[in-house]
Amino acid sequence: MADTKFDLIVLGAGPGGYVAAIRAAQLGVKAAVVEREHLGGICLNWGCIPTKALLRSSEIGHLLQNLDAYGFSAKEVSFDIDKVVQRSRKVAAQLSGGVKHLLKKNKVTVIDGAGTLQGKGKLAVEKDGKPVATLEAPHIIIATGARARTLPGLEPDGEQVWTYKEAMVPKTMPKSLLVIGSGAIGIEFASFYRFMGAEVTVVEVMDRILPVEDEEISAHARKQFEKQGMKILTSAKVEKLDKAKDGVTATVDVGGKKQQIKTEKVILAIGIAGNVENIGLDNTKVKTDRGHILVDEWLRTDEPGVYAIGDVVGAPWLAHKASHEGVICVEKIAGVKDVHPLDVTNIPGCTYCTPQIASVGLTEKKAKEQGHEVKVGRFPFMGNGKAIALGEPEGMVKTVFDAKTGELLGAHMVGAEVTELIQGFGIAKSLETTEADLMHTVFPHPTLSEMMHESVLDAYGRAIHF
Repeated sequence: MADTKFDLIVLGAGPGGYVAAIRAAQLGVKAAVVEREHLGGICLNWGCIPTKALLRSSEIGHLLQNLDAYGFSAKEVSFDIDKVVQRSRKVAAQLSGGVKHLLKKNKVTVIDGAGTLQGKGKLAVEKDGKPVATLEAPHIIIATGARARTLPGLEPDGEQVWTYKEAMVPKTMPKSLLVIGSGAIGIEFASFYRFMGAEVTVVEVMDRILPVEDEEISAHARKQFEKQGMKILTSAKVEKLDKAKDGVTATVDVGGKKQQIKTEKVILAIGIAGNVENIGLDNTKVKTDRGHILVDEWLRTDEPGVYAIGDVVGAPWLAHKASHEGVICVEKIAGVKDVHPLDVTNIPGCTYCTPQIASVGLTEKKAKEQGHEVKVGRFPFMGNGKAIALGEPEGMVKTVFDAKTGELLGAHMVGAEVTELIQGFGIAKSLETTEADLMHTVFPHPTLSEMMHESVLDAYGRAIHF
């Protein structure tokens, strides 16, 4: 390499890494990105984006199966799973190519290889076991992301027991499927395969699905999933998987009672582990806890000049959180004055199953546990004209306010297109909006967003349409 000295090196080109590098370049910082696999990381190539493409196909399939409700009819509707997967991969490839263009446009040097910290300000890069270069920079950001977590006895084999990667590229459509874990990843795959015709069983060790969501939202979602024919087992643990040529038999402990579930394929969706191995942390003062790097509010590790952002840092494991951390980290390094630490309660979370789920801030339970006296508003999709016109009358918007100050503490939604609506409440929280501000805001009619307004009104006994 002609140039090996930079102001900043970013290890990993996922949504945290490439955004950090671009923002650095915008601020006049000479930046390089080291990436061993794909520009865009897991999110663009094997996560957020291709799964949304798959889910879009399954939503269309579901709509085609219910055309009569809209006055249409069609015969012999079928799908080609190869084409469904190919479309998903093309979408991922297009966006990965877009990241390459953005990095080039911003004059960020991209180095293909695996990076290892080699002492103060140094990062060695190799590709296929051969050295590429030793880079130098006073600032190094670790953005290595995470991978699927496994448990003893439940290890994936890529054939019958899948991680998210295999689940995104099925060679044939399984007739039956067991999903272990009901977080966002597990539920999205459960939703996709159920709408594509598979018999789906979800096993969750907690007492409810989507355990990070508000309890009412989880309960509503479960009811809709079960209506769709999904089987859900909560307070349940998969003890072992016995493989045979014709499928997998899972032994599941449900509330102390064991049962066996035979299925064609199994998807593991039991969380993720940070990629902290083989990147040279042993050569530094960087500390880790349960597979994640410890950082302060400015994303600094205990090793001067070394920072970490994104999934490798820990929850919430969201692409937009990683990107925002990248910007905060770089702006602090560059000396930008108006930089604020990340408030995780302002980070929206979205799950793209059917019905969709979205939330920001504290659940009702968490708000009470933190000592807030709360006012809670609710509004059903059934009371909204646009939802009924769309044929999407199932859902709910819930808002949680501090009874004394009117502060919006949290907002929680389940139903059609709520992943697009949630940002309205995200902006409101970031601006420290009160109930009065939201009540005085004019929401357009007819839109789904009117439910957001009505939910606020309901918290104060003023709902008009319910």
